[in-house]
Amino acid sequence: MTNQAKTAYTLSELAEHVGGQVQGDGDVSISGVGTLSQATGQQISFLTNTKYKPQLSSTQAGAVILQPKMAGDSPVPGLLHNNPHAAFARIAQLFDTTPATADGIASSAVVASSASLGANVALGHNVIIEDNVVLGDNVVIGANTVVGKGAKIGEGSRIYPNVTIYHDVQIGKRVTIHSQSVIGADGFGFANDSGVWVPIPQTGTVLIGDDCSIGASTSIDRGAMDDTIIGNNVIIDNQVQIAHNCIVGDHSCICGSTGIAGSCHIGKYVIIGGGCGVNGHISICDKVQITGYTMVVQDITEPGVYSSGQPAMPNREWRKNAVRLRQIDALYDRVKALENKA
Repeated sequence: MTNQAKTAYTLSELAEHVGGQVQGDGDVSISGVGTLSQATGQQISFLTNTKYKPQLSSTQAGAVILQPKMAGDSPVPGLLHNNPHAAFARIAQLFDTTPATADGIASSAVVASSASLGANVALGHNVIIEDNVVLGDNVVIGANTVVGKGAKIGEGSRIYPNVTIYHDVQIGKRVTIHSQSVIGADGFGFANDSGVWVPIPQTGTVLIGDDCSIGASTSIDRGAMDDTIIGNNVIIDNQVQIAHNCIVGDHSCICGSTGIAGSCHIGKYVIIGGGCGVNGHISICDKVQITGYTMVVQDITEPGVYSSGQPAMPNREWRKNAVRLRQIDALYDRVKALENKA
């Protein structure tokens, strides 16, 4: 949803907006964003990764966001900022052209008489709002989304089409949930009785804090008895599974195709890379980074970077290493025998 009041800004205006400094002509007019290699004279780009520094000398961008230490490297006007990526993000928001998820309340939307809708709520076609739902001001819900009984969605939140929000789920303010996501489905709770699986009712719910973003086709399960809790300003990528009774601390990031088993406690400012797996009943302390395709099988109690996934390598090298790995037991036995003789 876009509401920008202007279509172009001077570089000086953008610098004031993000708290940066101008290097060069502050009157350059900027009406969009682009990459260093593709931007035109009316667009602004940024540089943080030194891999792309060679593109800076030939960029056609109208301006580039840089760290102050790189002030002399840009052939075009610069916007100097200690965090160019964050500054770029805030500037890109000014030029966001994403269309509104919904506009007004569609005639095909179904709203229970007991539901409470705040000011300026927008509901797309075939949206279903069940009994006792509470929607805050400026909530926007896309077509075909279902909001179950007793759910609450805070002001300024945006729900894209085809999302399912189960009963009693509570979602904070300014939360974005993308299409096909399911919030509050039953956790995977069963007891085995002589080989027969007996379902355990999942009577908790899901609590999501403010300023969160949840990607497409992500599932966050409701708690078995206590609640599944997602803190404030947590960002969750596409196709992530968060099982029942997990707790995710404020400002954490979970990348795509990661699966987190039940009753995990993830701290604040944790970053989990794509394709990771986290065993159930594990605690991860604050300020941990887990690289892609890592399997976490025990508690992590110290901040730092953790890895277990094997990086790609030429097939011939991988095959040789696989053979060597199969021989490691025999090698161990030989070394042990030599140590005993000594």
